[in-house]
Amino acid sequence: MSTNDYQVLQVSGGKPIKLWTNGVPVEDAAQKQLFQTSKMPFIFDHIAVMPDVHLGKGSTIGSVIPTQGAIIPAAVGVDIGCGMMAACTTLTAKDLPDNLAGLRSAIEKAVPHGRTPGARDKGAWSTPPETVDSMWADLLPGFKRITDKYPRLKNTNNYKHLGTLGTGNHFIEVCLDEADRVWFMLHSGSRGVGNAIGNLFIELAQADMRQHIANLPDKDLAYFEEGSEHFDDYVEAVGWAQDYARRNRAVMMQNVIDAARTVITKPFDASMEAVNCHHNYVQKEKHFGAEILVTRKGAVSAQKGQLGIIPGSMGAKSFIVRGLGNEEAFCSCSHGAGRTMSRNEARRRFTVDDQIKATQHVECRKDSDVIDEIPMAYKDIDAVMQAQNSLVEVVHTLRQVVCVKG
Repeated sequence: MSTNDYQVLQVSGGKPIKLWTNGVPVEDAAQKQLFQTSKMPFIFDHIAVMPDVHLGKGSTIGSVIPTQGAIIPAAVGVDIGCGMMAACTTLTAKDLPDNLAGLRSAIEKAVPHGRTPGARDKGAWSTPPETVDSMWADLLPGFKRITDKYPRLKNTNNYKHLGTLGTGNHFIEVCLDEADRVWFMLHSGSRGVGNAIGNLFIELAQADMRQHIANLPDKDLAYFEEGSEHFDDYVEAVGWAQDYARRNRAVMMQNVIDAARTVITKPFDASMEAVNCHHNYVQKEKHFGAEILVTRKGAVSAQKGQLGIIPGSMGAKSFIVRGLGNEEAFCSCSHGAGRTMSRNEARRRFTVDDQIKATQHVECRKDSDVIDEIPMAYKDIDAVMQAQNSLVEVVHTLRQVVCVKG
């Protein structure tokens, strides 16, 4: 069954699946994963699927999973609170230097990024600046409450990761909108401490369900029931990690702006319009008259009038959007273009020359370590946006001129 906006898949023994994927491919493995999740006994009403949908760990990336009385830690994932931040400036394209390499270099110096396996984590601060200290002071009481119960979380990258980018698809960009105004945009989450929290509670959910785990369609669908000890602890820990992620982006954005001011001579303001939104998280919301938990795994809240960010890939445009409050989608939209292939497949299929060609208009790294982020490994962002025109309206279209990758 389908409407003009979305398709409905009926699931025997499960809740329906509503897909906003018109004109966008959905891989069979992702569809199978959606069917498995829809059969969990606590799914509320239906699952909503965004056009950037693709296979994930346990649950599908690009899906909105509403639950009552239970929560699935692996559906939230280990990059808790991962999301986007964007800030519009009073600068225009003509205010930028002709050669953008210096701007990229200044940003790379200002924000720790990347990681060297087996070596000291160069993606962490050696000595965090004062902006990190004040943010960490706000986060510390909550962290102490969590680590008093779960001491193994103490010995994680927490304080020294605050205000840092990470690796993979995390990035910082300088973009221009349709009026040639300069924007700064970045993508990151709760870093090492969020990863540790996510993995710990996924393990605990699987341990709690040990006698039932064989009956689950996937062990990563292990869940906590409301009222259980670990349910309340997880809700507290995930809420803290989401707060950390939001603050992490705010610190980075301030440091990016400060770095830009060392390169761009013209004074500018960067507080005209700022958006800071999660796309891997869970929170309590009210839908169809019921209080429920909404897990957005690779999806953004798009309540009526709410601003959000939908990035493309390294070589494709991105969008600042305004939510239309579509209840059928639990007021959500996609979190990006969505991958069409795995990172390993992208490395097999493409070369550094392909990467150079695909990003020729962007000042960015063009080496073998970023081939897995090549634009051709992602879905067509225009098709993704067209498929969700009942979920959001486009406010600004951004094209990147500088991209910093971890």
